[in-house]
Amino acid sequence: MSRKNYIRYLIIAVIILLASFFYNLPYYVSKPGMAKELEPIIKVDGGYDEKGSLMLTTVRMGRANIYSYILAKLSKYQEIFPADMIKYENETDEEYTLRQLRAMDDSKLSAIEVAYKKAGIPVKYRYKGVYVMNVLPDMPASKKLKPGDRIFKIDNFTFKSSDEFKQYVSKKKEGDEIQVSYVRNGKTDRAKLRVMPFPGHHDQFGIGIVLEDDKDIIVDPKVKVNTDDIGGPSAGLMFALEIYNQLTKGDLTHGFNIAGTGTISPDGTVGRIGGIEQKVVAADNAGADIFLAPNENGANGSNYKMAVKTAKEIGTHMKIVPVDTFDEAVSYLENLRDKKS
Repeated sequence: MSRKNYIRYLIIAVIILLASFFYNLPYYVSKPGMAKELEPIIKVDGGYDEKGSLMLTTVRMGRANIYSYILAKLSKYQEIFPADMIKYENETDEEYTLRQLRAMDDSKLSAIEVAYKKAGIPVKYRYKGVYVMNVLPDMPASKKLKPGDRIFKIDNFTFKSSDEFKQYVSKKKEGDEIQVSYVRNGKTDRAKLRVMPFPGHHDQFGIGIVLEDDKDIIVDPKVKVNTDDIGGPSAGLMFALEIYNQLTKGDLTHGFNIAGTGTISPDGTVGRIGGIEQKVVAADNAGADIFLAPNENGANGSNYKMAVKTAKEIGTHMKIVPVDTFDEAVSYLENLRDKKS
């Protein structure tokens, strides 16, 4: 082979190699993320300090290329998911990211409500309108509205929830025009849209958007939760524990490093999450002493049982604790003895 041909083939090979890094397969790969201390990112005005730490746990999720797909196949604690298991049909990357961030926001609101009520402090909400989470293609809103827009008025009707919004629109007939007032990037605007049937549901009318309530929680003392670009609802339990720990005397940590995961409902129920194996690995890597896992009332294949299995596989000394409710988690931590130095 001549030197000229050798260089040509080498260049082609390099181009193919580089291109394969940027070519996304129709899969997502999740892997262990981090265990992040919550005290630096959650601040209750005048809150109490803690000797140990409460930590949320995360997974790293990204689109798979050829190399990350192969690596995930060879790795025990990496998972591969078809794209349609992660994103809704026709959902853009922007809409997916917004959905994850909104899920985090909802998780924070529920955590604040649960923690303050447990501490005997009243909670109030101020409704600001609804968020546009998704815009359906070939529907009127697709030409005017975008994910992230906050609608606060229809015609002259100011509503307080997504249910009120839906009820108002559902009374309209095909072809009726409505005017929506919304905020985008801090600027207020209006759009006129005609109501039409949803595809495949000719007896249901709308403008083609998926909505979610936008509201602020009002509490005293105030609390600030700075999650930056962390998305998803799975940190709810740990948020609630950190907030409650800062609100009340004593210290739930007793000097231990306590990681965990689980959604939190306003009634204090702890719910199932995804990626429990990766989160156990992340917590162990961060040196956690205790890991709180959703018990799901002892169901087969529960997060707790999978966490116990993973803990044994990696040989960690971290204690795995099952929880079904916020009250159970608090009770367990309150009854810990202080960690010996």
